[in-house]
Amino acid sequence: MKKVHTDAAAALDGLLFDGMTIAAGGFGLCGIPENLIAAIRDSGVKDLTIVSNNAGVDGFGLGMLLTTRQVRKMVSSYVGENKEFERQYLGGELEIEFNPQGTLAERLRAGGAGIAGFYTRTGVGTLVAEGKPHAEFDGETYVLERGIVADLAIVKAWKGDRSGNLIYRKTSRNFNPPVATAGRVTVAEVEEIVDEGAIDGDAVHTPGVYVQRLIQATFEKRIEQRTVRPAEAAQGSAS
Repeated sequence: MKKVHTDAAAALDGLLFDGMTIAAGGFGLCGIPENLIAAIRDSGVKDLTIVSNNAGVDGFGLGMLLTTRQVRKMVSSYVGENKEFERQYLGGELEIEFNPQGTLAERLRAGGAGIAGFYTRTGVGTLVAEGKPHAEFDGETYVLERGIVADLAIVKAWKGDRSGNLIYRKTSRNFNPPVATAGRVTVAEVEEIVDEGAIDGDAVHTPGVYVQRLIQATFEKRIEQRTVRPAEAAQGSAS
């Protein structure tokens, strides 16, 4: 199977449809598949359910899909950096399924491992657990969470080979590995594509068996929150 495609639009060709569920890797703006997100926006596909730790920021990352009203539902754990997200949610225009961050990661991992559901103590006694089955183990109450399997998974890696084996770099190795396993089809964008055999098998984070399509891309890599000191304060601390 030829996995390497010329660009994001080509890699997504034939995979997108209205009402689908897309799992997206990344944490904040770190390690997000920004080129694939832009191509999804440009495709015009709508009524999407997006599974991601967060929803990017206004006008960038997954925030672009909120701006164009292509998202019907977000399954997330943190949404605090996106004013458009807040506006749509408070206005009843966007459905949200909140998950504790560890629970969301485990739901993705479980889906990729073929596990239909698992019990966790996290969220018991809160709104997160309402309407979900409960069970007692060793005197403690647990809530049942379902594994997540998405129609499409999109991830960003540092390096990949032509067979789709992926290596993530530093903080990008956050939600990308479980997301990559949770898609019926997984598309990855990487900074560098190398030949088969160039990546040591022990260094692979996501085996190529999980990745169906792959592109090499360039990245803007925005900073989500930039915090600086006044010039005089910085000068004083250095003297």
